[in-house]
Amino acid sequence: MISSPLFPDSGPRLVGIARMAVHEESIREGHEVEYFKLPVRSVLSRCKSARVSFEWTINPYRGCEFACKYCYARYTHEFMEMRNGVDFEQKIYVKQHAAELLRQELRHVKPGEFISIGAATDPFQPAEKRYEVTRAILGEFARHKGLQLGIITKSNLVLRDVDLLQEISRNNHLSVTLTITTLDFDLARILEPRAPRPDLRLGAVRQLIDCGIHAGVSCCPVMPAITDSPRNLESLVQATAEAGGRYIFANPLFLKPCSSAVFMPFLEEKFPQLVAAYRARYKDRAFLPKTYHQRIAQLMAKLRQKHGMIRSQRKLEQLHPVLQTETQMKLF
Repeated sequence: MISSPLFPDSGPRLVGIARMAVHEESIREGHEVEYFKLPVRSVLSRCKSARVSFEWTINPYRGCEFACKYCYARYTHEFMEMRNGVDFEQKIYVKQHAAELLRQELRHVKPGEFISIGAATDPFQPAEKRYEVTRAILGEFARHKGLQLGIITKSNLVLRDVDLLQEISRNNHLSVTLTITTLDFDLARILEPRAPRPDLRLGAVRQLIDCGIHAGVSCCPVMPAITDSPRNLESLVQATAEAGGRYIFANPLFLKPCSSAVFMPFLEEKFPQLVAAYRARYKDRAFLPKTYHQRIAQLMAKLRQKHGMIRSQRKLEQLHPVLQTETQMKLF
């Protein structure tokens, strides 16, 4: 039986990535965060979800220090037998030799297939300042031609790698998406406690565009009665347009059990008046009804048209199918 501070002797017998993770020593950082170096056999993963339109994903880290209360990706730590949702933001695993692995695995990618970087963990979270796994991966992509790539992040640290992003863009189709759920600083601080400020993210969009890189905004997730007001969404669309953003899309909040275990207590503390409504909306289901999705999609379409973003949005969707999520996501 394997024993460690994370998995005592009485724990389960571990296999696969859980077994690899348990052997690594931690490097404790601020905010009660620990970093672990994680030996992995692969960095490029085939995406099998019917809900998204990209074929491959790369996540340079496991876990994310930004601690967004609504984060859907907390379940990924369960693969390492870590079922406390808070572990996702406090125990960050750094994938070793990622660029070398990617060099070998890119031969499996067929022309036209889309690679999403950061779908389940932020590739520019604080760990990246120290370990530079994402930069190494971008350096490998800069050696190739004809790829379709998308990066999604909440961090203006992406600007550090403008040189590589420009080099990649010259020979590949690349989009860089900054997630901004609200421009309200105080609201963002409680929803996304350790993510960079919304204005810094919006500034990153502007600077990326100025450097000739296709960039835009994801305002996902849209949270009922918290960020879904027409005023909030219009402020995001208008600010994105003014920053030169090429696209903006939105999808409503969904709550899997691992996410709900963190989000609902947060709601009870910060928005107690909404608890009953959320419990009713998400009772026995992770996704909101189709009618709510349609209402948000229709509102976003009107706002894009109002602020002159229709043409640039359509052009980018043709190149990057991941940006079609808002209208093509399968609803249940």
